[in-house]
Amino acid sequence: MGRITALKVSRSNKRVNVFIDGSFSFALDGEVAARGNLQVGRHLSAEQVEKLKQADLLQNCSKAALHYLGYRPRSETEVRQRLHRRGFDGDVVDKVIFGLKERKLIDDVAFAGYWRDNRLSFKPRSRRLIKLELRQKGIAAETAGEAVKDLDDEVMAYEAGLKKARVLASLDYSEFRRRLSGYLQRRGFNYEIINSVVVRLWQERQVGSM
Repeated sequence: MGRITALKVSRSNKRVNVFIDGSFSFALDGEVAARGNLQVGRHLSAEQVEKLKQADLLQNCSKAALHYLGYRPRSETEVRQRLHRRGFDGDVVDKVIFGLKERKLIDDVAFAGYWRDNRLSFKPRSRRLIKLELRQKGIAAETAGEAVKDLDDEVMAYEAGLKKARVLASLDYSEFRRRLSGYLQRRGFNYEIINSVVVRLWQERQVGSM
């Protein structure tokens, strides 16, 4: 291939620009360049250059995945889809996913528990709807089912309706029932549970316990 004649670090993205025989040849992530022990005067074969480029691609893919995971936990499917949208191919994505799973940074069982708990704390909804959301995120049916198996729809419907009922407290029973029922229906609860919860919340309002 040729001899390294210059190594220049880009100020904008801290990548190392590698010049071979006086001309720019390729750029590498700084960590990849350091691991490759690149030095001016070193001779690189075409095979060595290709390995460096593959290592750089893997590093970039890994950084993209870690950045995505930095906001909140993600399912394996979510991470795969994100990396494919960023233009990384299957083999590189497979390697990165494998490494992240080994480090427990991707764990679909843990993610299912996180998603369930998040919904219960901030946006209560039916067991069926939580399971559907997990399936849409690529979680296996068995894992999704295990995550929601102990949930009680009536308890969750009550929790979901309690705050909304306070907002509707000034309405008459007909409008209170209509609007609260629609709210709970959109959160996946069935008619029987909705009816029970609406009656309970209306009665609590009447005795002033809401």
